[in-house]
Amino acid sequence: MTTIDTDVLVVEGVNGAAFDQLAKRVRIDHQPDLWADRDRLFERASRTRALVVRNRTQVDTALLEAAPQLQVVGRAGVGLDNIDLDAADRAGVVVVAARGANAQSVAEHTVALALALARNVAVHDRETRLGRWNRTQGVELAGRTWGLLGAGATGRAVGRLLSCLGSRVIGYDTIVAAGHPQLIEAGIELVSLDRLIEESDVISIHLPATAETRNLVDCDFLRRMRSNALLINVGRGEVVDESALAEALTSGQIAGAGLDVRVSEPPTPGLLETLDNVVLTPHVAGMTDEAQDRIVAILGSDIETLLSGGTALNAVGALSRLPTVPQASPSEKGEQV
Repeated sequence: MTTIDTDVLVVEGVNGAAFDQLAKRVRIDHQPDLWADRDRLFERASRTRALVVRNRTQVDTALLEAAPQLQVVGRAGVGLDNIDLDAADRAGVVVVAARGANAQSVAEHTVALALALARNVAVHDRETRLGRWNRTQGVELAGRTWGLLGAGATGRAVGRLLSCLGSRVIGYDTIVAAGHPQLIEAGIELVSLDRLIEESDVISIHLPATAETRNLVDCDFLRRMRSNALLINVGRGEVVDESALAEALTSGQIAGAGLDVRVSEPPTPGLLETLDNVVLTPHVAGMTDEAQDRIVAILGSDIETLLSGGTALNAVGALSRLPTVPQASPSEKGEQV
C-alpha cells in the first residue's frame, strides 16, 4: 500500500488563517496548480487522506480509484458539479462543502454587475480614460422587478440586498417551497418560470449545471424577456446558451448581460467579448477575503473532525462519518488460532 505522507492536499488556490492553524496539527501540502496535471494529481492524491478542491478539479471515479486511502474531499465553494457524489459514497469518501459561506459575496457581485450595466460603468470608464466626456444616461434599479433563477442561499442574499434598493424581487425555484420563512425574510415571491421571464427587468442566475438547467436560457427564453432587461449569470455558464445570448444582445432583444461564469473557463474570446453591453468577470463572485475565511474555517474544522473520527457538520453526500473498518480476525491477519 502506498505510504501516506500528507494529511491534507490542497490542489487549487484555497488558503486562509484556519488552514494555517490546522497545519500546526496535521500535514498540509498546498499545490494550487496540481489540478491541471491529472497524472501528478493522481499520484499525489494516492498519498493523502484529504483533498481540498475548488471547481476545476474533477473528483470522479478515476481519481477516487487512484486514491484508495483518500477519506475526505473538501469543496471550497457552492457548486458540486465537479464532484461525483455517488462515486465518493461508494468509495467511502466523505464530501464536505461550505455551502452558503460565500452567499453574501456572490450577492454583492451580482448587484454590482447589474449596477455596472444599468449605469454603463465599463464604457464610461474606458472612454473617460481616453479623454472623452460622453455623459450618457443610465437607469435606476429602484422600483424595477428583479427575477431570481434559483432561490437558494445566494438568491436569498440578493433579495435582502435588493430590499435596500427598493426593487421588487420574484423568484423561480423547483426545490424551495413557497412561503418558506427564509424567502419571506428576504422579500422574495415565488412565481412560475413564465411569469419570471415576462415580468423581470433583471434576471440573475443562481443555478447549478444539471441536465435540467443546461441551456435553460436559450433562444426562446431570451425572446420572451423584456427588451430593456438585463441578464446576470453568477451560477454556472452551462445554464446559458452563449450563442443565443450573443444574438439577443447584438439584435437588441435584451439590453445587457453580466457574466461571471462561462461554459468554458477561461473562455476563448468571441463575440461576447466585443460587446459594450456586456460586463465580464472571471468567476470571482464568491472570492472575497471574508468569504474565503469562512470557507476555510468550515472546511478545516470538518476535515480535522473527520480525520479524528468525528462527524462532519457540512457533509453533502450520503456519508457524514468515515466508514468503520472492521477489525480483521486473527486468522485473517495470518496469526495462529
